[in-house]
Amino acid sequence: MKRRYFLAGAAASTAAGALAAPALGQGTTNSARVLRFIPQADLAVLDPIVTTAYVTRHHGYMVWDTLYGFDGDYAPQPQMVESHAVEDEGRRVTMRLREGLRFHDNEPVRARDCVASIRRWAARDALGQVLMSVTEELSAPDDRTIRFVLRRPFPMLFEALGKPSTPVCFMMPERLATQDPNQPLRGDLVGSGPFRFAAGERVPGARIVYTRFEGYVPRPEGNPSWTAGPKRVHFDRVEWHVTPDPATAAAALRAGETDWWEQPTGDLQVALRRDRNVVMEIPDPTGLMALCRFNHLHPPFNNAAIRRALLGAVNQADYMTAVIGTDRSLWRTDVGFFPPGTPMASDTGLNAIPDRVDIEKVRRDLAAAGYNGERVTILAASDFPSLNALAQVGQDMFRRAGMNVEYVSTDWGTVVQRRASREAPERGGWSVFFTFFAGIDMFNPGVHQSLRGHGANAWFGWPTIPRLEELRTAWFEAPDLRAQQAVARQMQEVAFQEVPYLPLGQYFQATAYRRGLTGVLKGLPLFWNVQRG
Repeated sequence: MKRRYFLAGAAASTAAGALAAPALGQGTTNSARVLRFIPQADLAVLDPIVTTAYVTRHHGYMVWDTLYGFDGDYAPQPQMVESHAVEDEGRRVTMRLREGLRFHDNEPVRARDCVASIRRWAARDALGQVLMSVTEELSAPDDRTIRFVLRRPFPMLFEALGKPSTPVCFMMPERLATQDPNQPLRGDLVGSGPFRFAAGERVPGARIVYTRFEGYVPRPEGNPSWTAGPKRVHFDRVEWHVTPDPATAAAALRAGETDWWEQPTGDLQVALRRDRNVVMEIPDPTGLMALCRFNHLHPPFNNAAIRRALLGAVNQADYMTAVIGTDRSLWRTDVGFFPPGTPMASDTGLNAIPDRVDIEKVRRDLAAAGYNGERVTILAASDFPSLNALAQVGQDMFRRAGMNVEYVSTDWGTVVQRRASREAPERGGWSVFFTFFAGIDMFNPGVHQSLRGHGANAWFGWPTIPRLEELRTAWFEAPDLRAQQAVARQMQEVAFQEVPYLPLGQYFQATAYRRGLTGVLKGLPLFWNVQRG
Protein backbone atom coordinates (compact mmCIF):
# COMPACT_ATOMS: atom_id res chain seq x y z
CA MET A 1 0.00 0.00 0.00
CA LYS A 2 1.71 3.18 -1.21
CA ARG A 3 1.42 6.57 0.45
CA ARG A 4 -0.82 7.90 -2.31
CA TYR A 5 -3.24 5.03 -1.75
CA PHE A 6 -3.29 5.58 1.99
CA LEU A 7 -4.07 9.23 1.43
CA ALA A 8 -6.87 8.12 -0.87
CA GLY A 9 -8.44 6.19 1.99
CA ALA A 10 -7.30 2.67 1.27
CA ALA A 11 -6.01 2.24 4.81
CA ALA A 12 -9.56 1.47 5.79
CA SER A 13 -9.92 -1.36 3.33
CA THR A 14 -6.51 -2.99 2.78
CA ALA A 15 -5.65 -6.38 4.22
CA ALA A 16 -4.50 -5.73 6.92
CA GLY A 17 14.30 19.51 36.94
CA ALA A 18 15.28 20.67 33.92
CA LEU A 19 19.02 20.91 33.87
CA ALA A 20 20.64 24.23 34.51
CA ALA A 21 21.97 26.14 31.52
CA PRO A 22 24.35 26.03 29.87
CA ALA A 23 25.92 22.67 30.71
CA LEU A 24 23.09 20.33 29.76
CA GLY A 25 25.35 17.31 29.70
CA GLN A 26 26.85 17.76 33.16
CA GLY A 27 27.25 14.52 35.03
CA THR A 28 27.16 12.32 31.95
CA THR A 29 29.85 10.69 29.89
CA ASN A 30 31.18 12.34 26.73
CA SER A 31 31.44 9.01 24.93
CA ALA A 32 30.62 9.06 21.24
CA ARG A 33 28.45 6.02 21.97
CA VAL A 34 25.94 8.13 23.93
CA LEU A 35 23.04 9.90 22.23
CA ARG A 36 21.57 12.88 24.10
CA PHE A 37 17.98 13.80 23.30
CA ILE A 38 15.58 16.50 24.53
CA PRO A 39 12.03 15.08 24.57
CA GLN A 40 8.84 17.09 24.22
CA ALA A 41 8.11 16.65 27.95
CA ASP A 42 8.97 14.54 30.98
CA LEU A 43 8.09 10.86 30.99
CA ALA A 44 5.45 10.81 33.72
CA VAL A 45 3.67 7.56 32.74
CA LEU A 46 5.77 4.50 31.94
CA ASP A 47 2.98 2.21 30.71
CA PRO A 48 2.20 2.89 27.00
CA ILE A 49 -1.18 1.15 27.18
CA VAL A 50 -2.84 3.28 29.86
CA THR A 51 -2.07 6.65 28.24
CA THR A 52 -2.09 8.22 24.79
CA ALA A 53 0.78 10.62 25.68
CA TYR A 54 3.26 10.60 22.81
CA VAL A 55 6.29 10.81 25.09
CA THR A 56 5.18 7.49 26.60
CA ARG A 57 4.69 5.99 23.12
CA HIS A 58 8.25 7.01 22.19
CA HIS A 59 9.48 5.38 25.39
CA GLY A 60 7.45 2.30 24.45
CA TYR A 61 9.24 1.89 21.14
CA MET A 62 12.55 1.86 23.01
CA VAL A 63 11.58 -0.89 25.43
CA TRP A 64 9.06 -3.06 23.59
CA ASP A 65 8.67 -4.43 20.08
CA THR A 66 5.60 -4.89 17.89
CA LEU A 67 4.29 -7.71 15.75
CA TYR A 68 4.05 -5.34 12.79
CA GLY A 69 5.50 -1.93 11.97
CA PHE A 70 4.41 0.86 9.64
CA ASP A 71 6.65 1.89 6.76
CA GLY A 72 6.92 5.29 5.10
CA ASP A 73 3.93 4.49 2.86
CA TYR A 74 1.80 3.79 5.95
CA ALA A 75 1.70 0.10 5.10
CA PRO A 76 1.92 -2.57 7.83
CA GLN A 77 5.01 -4.78 7.56
CA PRO A 78 5.95 -7.86 9.65
CA GLN A 79 8.26 -6.98 12.52
CA MET A 80 8.35 -9.67 15.23
CA VAL A 81 6.32 -11.83 12.86
CA GLU A 82 8.27 -14.00 10.43
CA SER A 83 5.29 -14.79 8.21
CA HIS A 84 1.51 -14.99 8.25
CA ALA A 85 -1.23 -16.84 6.42
CA VAL A 86 -4.78 -15.64 5.72
CA GLU A 87 -7.29 -18.45 5.11
CA ASP A 88 -11.03 -19.15 5.02
CA GLU A 89 -11.77 -15.96 3.10
CA GLY A 90 -10.05 -13.82 5.71
CA ARG A 91 -11.63 -15.38 8.78
CA ARG A 92 -8.57 -17.34 9.89
CA VAL A 93 -5.21 -15.58 10.28
CA THR A 94 -2.11 -17.40 11.53
CA MET A 95 1.12 -15.59 12.43
CA ARG A 96 4.53 -17.17 12.97
CA LEU A 97 7.02 -15.41 15.27
CA ARG A 98 10.66 -15.00 14.22
CA GLU A 99 13.24 -17.23 15.84
CA GLY A 100 15.55 -15.84 18.49
CA LEU A 101 13.22 -13.22 19.99
CA ARG A 102 14.06 -12.70 23.65
CA PHE A 103 12.96 -10.48 26.49
CA HIS A 104 15.42 -8.40 28.48
CA ASP A 105 15.43 -11.02 31.23
CA ASN A 106 16.65 -13.55 28.63
CA GLU A 107 13.35 -15.41 28.52
CA PRO A 108 12.15 -16.27 25.01
CA VAL A 109 9.21 -14.37 23.55
CA ARG A 110 6.37 -16.86 23.31
CA ALA A 111 3.10 -16.64 21.45
CA ARG A 112 1.16 -16.66 24.71
CA ASP A 113 2.98 -13.47 25.74
CA CYS A 114 1.76 -11.91 22.50
CA VAL A 115 -1.81 -13.11 22.96
CA ALA A 116 -1.96 -11.58 26.44
CA SER A 117 -0.38 -8.36 25.12
CA ILE A 118 -2.92 -8.08 22.30
CA ARG A 119 -5.78 -8.52 24.76
CA ARG A 120 -4.47 -5.89 27.17
CA TRP A 121 -3.88 -3.39 24.35
CA ALA A 122 -7.27 -4.06 22.75
CA ALA A 123 -9.05 -3.25 25.99
CA ARG A 124 -7.78 0.33 25.68
CA ASP A 125 -7.51 0.94 21.94
CA ALA A 126 -10.38 2.11 19.72
CA LEU A 127 -9.41 -0.08 16.78
CA GLY A 128 -8.43 -2.97 19.03
CA GLN A 129 -11.89 -3.00 20.56
CA VAL A 130 -13.44 -3.42 17.13
CA LEU A 131 -10.97 -6.20 16.33
CA MET A 132 -11.84 -8.11 19.48
CA SER A 133 -15.57 -7.67 18.84
CA VAL A 134 -15.20 -9.75 15.66
CA THR A 135 -12.68 -12.21 17.13
CA GLU A 136 -14.06 -15.64 17.97
CA GLU A 137 -10.71 -17.10 19.02
CA LEU A 138 -7.30 -15.64 19.81
CA SER A 139 -4.91 -18.38 20.82
CA ALA A 140 -1.32 -19.62 20.92
CA PRO A 141 -1.27 -23.21 19.56
CA ASP A 142 2.49 -23.36 20.19
CA ASP A 143 5.30 -21.07 21.31
CA ARG A 144 5.71 -19.40 17.93
CA THR A 145 2.17 -19.39 16.55
CA ILE A 146 -0.57 -16.79 17.08
CA ARG A 147 -4.00 -17.62 15.69
CA PHE A 148 -7.00 -15.38 15.05
CA VAL A 149 -10.33 -16.94 14.18
CA LEU A 150 -12.72 -14.17 13.16
CA ARG A 151 -16.51 -14.12 12.89
CA ARG A 152 -16.08 -12.08 9.75
CA PRO A 153 -13.04 -10.77 7.86
CA PHE A 154 -11.40 -7.75 9.46
CA PRO A 155 -9.45 -5.98 6.70
CA MET A 156 -7.59 -3.71 9.15
CA LEU A 157 -6.12 -6.51 11.28
CA PHE A 158 -2.49 -5.91 10.33
CA GLU A 159 -2.92 -2.12 10.51
CA ALA A 160 -4.37 -2.49 14.00
CA LEU A 161 -1.44 -4.55 15.27
CA GLY A 162 1.18 -2.32 13.65
CA LYS A 163 -0.16 1.22 13.77
CA PRO A 164 2.00 3.83 15.52
CA SER A 165 -1.06 5.72 16.77
CA THR A 166 -1.58 5.52 20.51
CA PRO A 167 -1.91 3.20 22.25
CA VAL A 168 0.49 1.00 20.27
CA CYS A 169 0.18 -2.79 20.42
CA PHE A 170 3.48 -3.50 22.20
CA MET A 171 4.43 -7.08 23.08
CA MET A 172 5.13 -7.67 26.78
CA PRO A 173 5.86 -10.69 28.96
CA GLU A 174 2.67 -12.48 29.97
CA ARG A 175 3.16 -11.52 33.63
CA LEU A 176 2.92 -7.85 32.64
CA ALA A 177 0.34 -8.23 29.91
CA THR A 178 -2.17 -9.97 32.17
CA GLN A 179 -2.26 -6.97 34.52
CA ASP A 180 -5.29 -4.68 34.61
CA PRO A 181 -5.24 -2.55 31.41
CA ASN A 182 -6.82 0.31 33.34
CA GLN A 183 -3.97 0.51 35.84
CA PRO A 184 -0.27 1.31 35.19
CA LEU A 185 2.08 -1.64 35.02
CA ARG A 186 3.60 -2.93 38.24
CA GLY A 187 7.04 -4.47 38.38
CA ASP A 188 10.10 -4.16 36.18
CA LEU A 189 9.54 -2.86 32.67
CA VAL A 190 10.80 -5.90 30.81
CA GLY A 191 10.48 -5.80 27.04
CA SER A 192 12.07 -7.31 23.96
CA GLY A 193 12.82 -4.00 22.23
CA PRO A 194 16.26 -2.72 21.20
CA PHE A 195 16.82 -0.83 24.48
CA ARG A 196 16.48 -1.54 28.20
CA PHE A 197 14.92 1.04 30.49
CA ALA A 198 17.49 2.01 33.15
CA ALA A 199 15.00 2.55 35.97
CA GLY A 200 17.72 3.19 38.55
CA GLU A 201 19.07 6.16 36.58
CA ARG A 202 15.75 7.88 36.06
CA VAL A 203 15.50 11.34 37.65
CA PRO A 204 11.86 12.47 37.40
CA GLY A 205 11.61 15.84 35.73
CA ALA A 206 15.23 15.73 34.57
CA ARG A 207 16.56 12.53 32.99
CA ILE A 208 15.52 9.18 31.51
CA VAL A 209 18.16 6.64 30.45
CA TYR A 210 18.12 3.64 28.12
CA THR A 211 20.88 1.15 27.41
CA ARG A 212 21.36 -1.05 24.38
CA PHE A 213 19.88 -4.55 24.63
CA GLU A 214 22.64 -6.79 23.31
CA GLY A 215 20.23 -9.69 22.88
CA TYR A 216 17.99 -7.87 20.40
CA VAL A 217 17.77 -9.56 16.99
CA PRO A 218 16.88 -7.14 14.17
CA ARG A 219 14.96 -8.29 11.13
CA PRO A 220 17.54 -9.59 8.66
CA GLU A 221 16.02 -8.03 5.53
CA GLY A 222 14.85 -4.67 4.25
CA ASN A 223 15.64 -1.08 5.16
CA PRO A 224 14.39 0.85 8.20
CA SER A 225 11.34 2.97 7.40
CA TRP A 226 9.24 4.55 10.15
CA THR A 227 8.65 1.71 12.62
CA ALA A 228 9.22 -1.10 10.08
CA GLY A 229 12.38 -2.86 8.99
CA PRO A 230 15.56 -3.84 10.87
CA LYS A 231 16.18 -2.00 14.15
CA ARG A 232 19.97 -1.74 14.23
CA VAL A 233 21.26 0.17 17.25
CA HIS A 234 24.51 2.17 17.02
CA PHE A 235 24.56 3.76 20.49
CA ASP A 236 25.23 1.99 23.77
CA ARG A 237 23.24 4.53 25.71
CA VAL A 238 20.45 7.04 25.03
CA GLU A 239 19.82 9.81 27.54
CA TRP A 240 16.67 11.92 27.51
CA HIS A 241 17.27 15.30 29.14
CA VAL A 242 14.01 17.01 30.10
CA THR A 243 14.49 20.70 29.33
CA PRO A 244 11.30 22.77 29.71
CA ASP A 245 13.00 26.07 28.85
CA PRO A 246 13.25 26.35 25.03
CA ALA A 247 16.15 28.83 25.13
CA THR A 248 18.19 26.39 27.22
CA ALA A 249 17.36 23.56 24.82
CA ALA A 250 18.34 25.62 21.77
CA ALA A 251 21.60 26.75 23.34
CA ALA A 252 22.52 23.18 24.31
CA LEU A 253 21.84 21.92 20.78
CA ARG A 254 23.84 24.69 19.13
CA ALA A 255 26.74 24.16 21.54
CA GLY A 256 26.81 20.41 20.87
CA GLU A 257 25.90 19.57 24.46
CA THR A 258 22.92 17.64 23.18
CA ASP A 259 22.40 15.88 19.86
CA TRP A 260 18.69 16.15 19.14
CA TRP A 261 15.78 18.36 20.19
CA GLU A 262 12.43 16.81 19.45
CA GLN A 263 10.23 19.91 19.23
CA PRO A 264 11.97 23.27 18.80
CA THR A 265 9.57 26.13 19.36
CA GLY A 266 8.53 28.38 16.50
CA ASP A 267 10.29 31.47 17.85
CA LEU A 268 13.67 29.70 17.88
CA GLN A 269 13.42 27.84 14.59
CA VAL A 270 14.70 30.75 12.48
CA ALA A 271 17.99 30.90 14.39
CA LEU A 272 18.36 27.14 14.33
CA ARG A 273 17.83 27.02 10.57
CA ARG A 274 20.67 29.51 10.12
CA ASP A 275 23.08 27.35 12.12
CA ARG A 276 25.08 25.22 9.67
CA ASN A 277 25.68 22.63 12.41
CA VAL A 278 21.96 22.00 12.90
CA VAL A 279 19.58 20.08 10.62
CA MET A 280 15.92 21.08 10.72
CA GLU A 281 13.24 18.92 9.12
CA ILE A 282 9.56 18.07 9.47
CA PRO A 283 9.47 14.33 10.23
CA ASP A 284 5.71 13.79 9.98
CA PRO A 285 3.86 15.13 6.92
CA THR A 286 0.50 14.38 8.54
CA GLY A 287 1.00 17.32 10.90
CA LEU A 288 -0.39 17.82 14.38
CA MET A 289 -4.07 18.48 15.05
CA ALA A 290 -4.74 20.77 18.02
CA LEU A 291 -7.78 20.37 20.23
CA CYS A 292 -9.44 21.50 23.44
CA ARG A 293 -10.94 18.47 25.17
CA PHE A 294 -14.03 18.81 27.35
CA ASN A 295 -14.89 16.75 30.41
CA HIS A 296 -18.40 15.53 29.53
CA LEU A 297 -19.12 14.11 33.00
CA HIS A 298 -19.47 17.33 34.98
CA PRO A 299 -20.94 20.81 34.61
CA PRO A 300 -20.70 22.94 32.67
CA PHE A 301 -19.53 20.77 29.76
CA ASN A 302 -21.97 17.93 30.33
CA ASN A 303 -24.28 20.29 28.43
CA ALA A 304 -23.89 19.96 24.63
CA ALA A 305 -25.44 23.38 24.04
CA ILE A 306 -22.70 25.02 26.12
CA ARG A 307 -20.00 23.11 24.25
CA ARG A 308 -21.61 24.09 20.95
CA ALA A 309 -21.81 27.77 21.90
CA LEU A 310 -18.04 27.86 22.40
CA LEU A 311 -17.40 26.92 18.77
CA GLY A 312 -18.29 30.54 18.02
CA ALA A 313 -15.39 31.72 20.21
CA VAL A 314 -12.71 29.73 18.37
CA ASN A 315 -10.19 31.59 16.23
CA GLN A 316 -7.93 28.83 14.94
CA ALA A 317 -5.40 31.33 13.57
CA ASP A 318 -4.86 32.72 17.08
CA TYR A 319 -4.06 29.25 18.40
CA MET A 320 -1.72 28.32 15.56
CA THR A 321 0.12 31.64 15.64
CA ALA A 322 0.73 31.20 19.36
CA VAL A 323 2.07 27.69 18.81
CA ILE A 324 4.32 28.08 15.78
CA GLY A 325 4.39 31.72 14.65
CA THR A 326 3.17 33.71 11.68
CA ASP A 327 4.59 31.57 8.87
CA ARG A 328 1.38 30.37 7.22
CA SER A 329 3.19 27.51 5.47
CA LEU A 330 3.52 25.84 8.88
CA TRP A 331 -0.16 25.80 9.84
CA ARG A 332 -3.72 25.55 8.57
CA THR A 333 -7.12 26.74 9.71
CA ASP A 334 -10.60 25.71 8.48
CA VAL A 335 -9.86 22.45 10.27
CA GLY A 336 -12.67 20.12 11.27
CA PHE A 337 -12.51 16.65 12.80
CA PHE A 338 -10.32 14.99 10.16
CA PRO A 339 -6.94 16.24 8.84
CA PRO A 340 -7.30 18.62 5.88
CA GLY A 341 -6.53 17.09 2.51
CA THR A 342 -7.11 13.52 3.66
CA PRO A 343 -9.91 11.27 2.37
CA MET A 344 -12.32 11.68 5.27
CA ALA A 345 -11.96 15.45 5.55
CA SER A 346 -14.77 17.69 4.34
CA ASP A 347 -16.22 21.16 4.88
CA THR A 348 -19.39 19.74 6.46
CA GLY A 349 -20.34 21.87 9.47
CA LEU A 350 -17.25 24.09 9.29
CA ASN A 351 -19.42 27.19 9.30
CA ALA A 352 -19.89 26.53 13.03
CA ILE A 353 -16.41 28.08 13.43
CA PRO A 354 -16.89 31.70 12.32
CA ASP A 355 -14.52 33.72 10.16
CA ARG A 356 -14.76 36.51 12.74
CA VAL A 357 -15.46 35.92 16.41
CA ASP A 358 -18.46 37.80 17.83
CA ILE A 359 -17.74 37.38 21.52
CA GLU A 360 -20.96 39.09 22.61
CA LYS A 361 -22.96 36.58 20.59
CA VAL A 362 -20.99 33.78 22.26
CA ARG A 363 -21.91 35.19 25.68
CA ARG A 364 -25.58 35.34 24.71
CA ASP A 365 -25.44 31.78 23.35
CA LEU A 366 -23.84 30.53 26.56
CA ALA A 367 -26.53 32.18 28.67
CA ALA A 368 -29.26 30.73 26.46
CA ALA A 369 -27.64 27.31 26.77
CA GLY A 370 -27.88 27.50 30.57
CA TYR A 371 -24.39 28.54 31.64
CA ASN A 372 -24.71 29.99 35.13
CA GLY A 373 -21.19 30.83 36.21
CA GLU A 374 -19.97 27.28 36.92
CA ARG A 375 -16.22 27.05 37.38
CA VAL A 376 -14.15 25.93 34.38
CA THR A 377 -10.93 24.24 35.53
CA ILE A 378 -8.34 24.42 32.74
CA LEU A 379 -5.31 22.12 32.95
CA ALA A 380 -2.26 23.77 31.35
CA ALA A 381 1.10 22.11 30.71
CA SER A 382 3.61 24.78 31.71
CA ASP A 383 6.65 22.71 30.68
CA PHE A 384 5.34 21.77 27.22
CA PRO A 385 5.70 24.93 25.08
CA SER A 386 3.20 24.12 22.32
CA LEU A 387 0.54 22.92 24.75
CA ASN A 388 1.22 25.86 27.05
CA ALA A 389 0.65 28.20 24.10
CA LEU A 390 -2.71 26.55 23.37
CA ALA A 391 -3.74 26.84 27.00
CA GLN A 392 -2.77 30.50 27.20
CA VAL A 393 -4.93 31.35 24.18
CA GLY A 394 -7.64 29.07 25.49
CA GLN A 395 -7.90 30.65 28.93
CA ASP A 396 -8.22 34.05 27.27
CA MET A 397 -10.99 32.69 25.03
CA PHE A 398 -12.94 31.25 27.97
CA ARG A 399 -12.53 34.42 30.03
CA ARG A 400 -13.66 36.70 27.18
CA ALA A 401 -16.68 34.44 26.76
CA GLY A 402 -17.59 35.29 30.35
CA MET A 403 -16.79 31.96 31.94
CA ASN A 404 -15.55 31.50 35.49
CA VAL A 405 -12.02 30.22 34.87
CA GLU A 406 -9.66 28.41 37.23
CA TYR A 407 -6.33 28.14 35.43
CA VAL A 408 -4.17 25.29 36.76
CA SER A 409 -0.63 25.62 35.39
CA THR A 410 1.44 22.54 36.08
CA ASP A 411 3.83 20.14 34.38
CA TRP A 412 2.66 17.87 31.55
CA GLY A 413 3.19 14.76 33.65
CA THR A 414 0.69 16.03 36.20
CA VAL A 415 -1.75 16.93 33.43
CA VAL A 416 -1.48 13.39 32.04
CA GLN A 417 -2.19 11.93 35.47
CA ARG A 418 -4.95 14.36 36.48
CA ARG A 419 -6.85 14.11 33.18
CA ALA A 420 -7.48 10.45 34.02
CA SER A 421 -9.54 11.50 37.07
CA ARG A 422 -13.31 11.28 36.70
CA GLU A 423 -13.88 13.33 39.82
CA ALA A 424 -15.58 16.72 39.67
CA PRO A 425 -13.18 19.66 39.15
CA GLU A 426 -13.57 20.80 42.76
CA ARG A 427 -12.47 17.32 43.91
CA GLY A 428 -9.28 17.15 41.89
CA GLY A 429 -10.80 16.63 38.46
CA TRP A 430 -10.86 19.00 35.51
CA SER A 431 -13.04 20.73 32.91
CA VAL A 432 -10.79 21.08 29.84
CA PHE A 433 -7.24 20.39 28.73
CA PHE A 434 -5.37 21.04 25.50
CA THR A 435 -3.41 18.59 23.40
CA PHE A 436 -2.38 17.52 19.91
CA PHE A 437 -2.82 14.34 17.93
CA ALA A 438 -0.68 13.48 14.93
CA GLY A 439 -2.72 13.56 11.74
CA ILE A 440 -2.19 9.84 11.25
CA ASP A 441 -4.04 9.29 14.54
CA MET A 442 -7.10 11.05 13.09
CA PHE A 443 -7.07 9.84 9.49
CA ASN A 444 -10.27 7.88 9.80
CA PRO A 445 -12.90 6.79 12.34
CA GLY A 446 -11.07 3.53 12.97
CA VAL A 447 -8.13 5.19 14.71
CA HIS A 448 -9.72 8.49 15.83
CA GLN A 449 -9.74 8.11 19.62
CA SER A 450 -11.15 11.54 20.40
CA LEU A 451 -14.12 11.11 18.02
CA ARG A 452 -15.56 8.22 19.99
CA GLY A 453 -18.78 8.52 21.98
CA HIS A 454 -18.91 5.35 24.04
CA GLY A 455 -19.11 6.91 27.48
CA ALA A 456 -17.12 5.30 30.25
CA ASN A 457 -14.87 3.50 27.76
CA ALA A 458 -14.11 6.61 25.71
CA TRP A 459 -10.87 8.59 25.75
CA PHE A 460 -10.37 11.11 28.57
CA GLY A 461 -13.45 13.32 28.71
CA TRP A 462 -15.75 10.30 28.36
CA PRO A 463 -18.43 11.63 25.97
CA THR A 464 -21.60 9.62 25.48
CA ILE A 465 -22.70 10.22 21.88
CA PRO A 466 -24.52 7.11 20.61
CA ARG A 467 -24.96 8.52 17.09
CA LEU A 468 -21.19 8.77 16.64
CA GLU A 469 -20.83 5.12 17.62
CA GLU A 470 -23.57 4.07 15.20
CA LEU A 471 -21.90 5.95 12.37
CA ARG A 472 -18.49 4.52 13.25
CA THR A 473 -19.92 1.03 12.91
CA ALA A 474 -21.45 2.04 9.59
CA TRP A 475 -18.05 3.31 8.44
CA PHE A 476 -16.46 -0.09 9.07
CA GLU A 477 -19.25 -1.72 7.10
CA ALA A 478 -19.16 0.74 4.19
CA PRO A 479 -18.42 -1.08 0.92
CA ASP A 480 -16.11 1.48 -0.70
CA LEU A 481 -14.31 4.79 -0.29
CA ARG A 482 -17.25 6.91 -1.46
CA ALA A 483 -19.53 5.30 1.10
CA GLN A 484 -16.90 5.77 3.83
CA GLN A 485 -16.60 9.45 2.95
CA ALA A 486 -20.36 9.88 3.16
CA VAL A 487 -20.34 8.39 6.65
CA ALA A 488 -17.39 10.56 7.68
CA ARG A 489 -19.32 13.66 6.60
CA GLN A 490 -22.22 12.58 8.79
CA MET A 491 -19.83 12.00 11.69
CA GLN A 492 -18.42 15.49 11.31
CA GLU A 493 -21.93 16.93 11.22
CA VAL A 494 -22.78 15.14 14.47
CA ALA A 495 -19.46 16.21 15.99
CA PHE A 496 -20.20 19.88 15.31
CA GLN A 497 -23.54 19.42 17.07
CA GLU A 498 -22.33 17.38 20.05
CA VAL A 499 -18.77 18.83 20.19
CA PRO A 500 -16.63 16.13 21.82
CA TYR A 501 -13.82 18.69 21.58
CA LEU A 502 -13.00 22.03 19.96
CA PRO A 503 -10.82 21.69 16.83
CA LEU A 504 -8.12 24.37 17.01
CA GLY A 505 -6.12 23.96 13.78
CA GLN A 506 -3.28 21.93 12.28
CA TYR A 507 0.45 22.66 12.28
CA PHE A 508 3.66 21.04 11.15
CA GLN A 509 6.31 20.55 13.82
CA ALA A 510 9.99 20.48 12.88
CA THR A 511 12.63 18.50 14.72
CA ALA A 512 16.28 19.60 15.07
CA TYR A 513 19.48 17.59 15.40
CA ARG A 514 23.22 18.01 15.03
CA ARG A 515 24.50 17.65 11.48
CA GLY A 516 26.85 14.88 12.62
CA LEU A 517 23.90 12.54 13.13
CA THR A 518 22.83 10.34 10.24
CA GLY A 519 20.04 7.82 9.81
CA VAL A 520 17.36 9.82 11.67
CA LEU A 521 14.10 8.20 10.63
CA LYS A 522 10.84 9.91 9.68
CA GLY A 523 7.57 9.68 11.55
CA LEU A 524 8.47 9.97 15.24
CA PRO A 525 11.59 9.93 17.42
CA LEU A 526 13.11 6.49 16.89
CA PHE A 527 16.54 5.63 18.20
CA TRP A 528 17.63 2.76 16.02
CA ASN A 529 19.41 3.37 12.69
CA VAL A 530 20.76 6.67 14.09
CA GLN A 531 24.51 7.01 14.21
CA ARG A 532 27.17 9.63 14.52
CA GLY A 533 28.78 10.27 11.14
